[in-house]
Amino acid sequence: MKNCLFIVFLFLIFNNAQSIETKIIHRIQNEIITNIDIKNEFKYLIALNNSLKELDKERILSISNQSIIREKIKKIEILKNFKEIKLSEDYTKLLLKNIYTKLNLKSINEFEIYLKNFDLEIDDIKTKITVEALWNELIIKKYNAKITINKTKIKNEILKNNRNQSKEYRLSEIIFEIKSKEEIEKKYNLVVKSIDTIGFENSAAIYSFSESSKTGGNIGWVNENSLNNNIKKNINNLKMGEITKPIVLSNGILVLKLINIKNLETAIDMESELKKAINYERNRQLNQYSKIYYNKIKKNLDFNE
Repeated sequence: MKNCLFIVFLFLIFNNAQSIETKIIHRIQNEIITNIDIKNEFKYLIALNNSLKELDKERILSISNQSIIREKIKKIEILKNFKEIKLSEDYTKLLLKNIYTKLNLKSINEFEIYLKNFDLEIDDIKTKITVEALWNELIIKKYNAKITINKTKIKNEILKNNRNQSKEYRLSEIIFEIKSKEEIEKKYNLVVKSIDTIGFENSAAIYSFSESSKTGGNIGWVNENSLNNNIKKNINNLKMGEITKPIVLSNGILVLKLINIKNLETAIDMESELKKAINYERNRQLNQYSKIYYNKIKKNLDFNE
């Protein structure tokens, strides 16, 4: 009931944009979240995932609220471990390029023009990506020693596919939480129903805890050699537009959508493919530890929802 009243309150504020009064919605330790913060998150998420516009405003506001809460909690933890929230200019440019490339934009200038359509500036995006990048760095520092990569196994898999033609898959993902194995089928069916009703991208924004949820679950092109056997087996027989059955991870359930396939006629560069496969597996495991750590610190915060 409390959440419903909160959403109604925000909805009324947003529809009366000419007379917005700043109001504190949440307090988390020494951080506050205002209705303006949630409105800006609303614009940011729609800029990154245009399909969110297909949802009703109440649903988007709820997604925006949860998104800004996650960012503030991460920021609190980052400030305990870093002197300042800042990245190098070169790294920032690289992260910005990753974003605007996914939006099919060709330059930072095009990106700036695009953002104006959502009443956003490039500095707004820099702030967001800086928090996320430092959070990822923190997770690497804390959990890197726990990452287990079987390089020999990965290399052998690549050698099996060492032929003139290999495949690349364009994929999107949803990674959702479960409390028990018995819950898998029920939650999966709920996600599938959502996908059928509002589409994969919007469902990713609602159900996925992966950072890719902000871009509708889009993870781009992935070479088949970068995928572990379990994931590869699940997507091998998919047709474009289809989704996998639930793939069990250590702390959640993965659902992949096959967007496109392309065949590569070039011979495999073992060193390059091994590096990409290791990075993919490493990032997959770090994403799982990220969720574990986030839940842990959130539980210990003085948080007024």
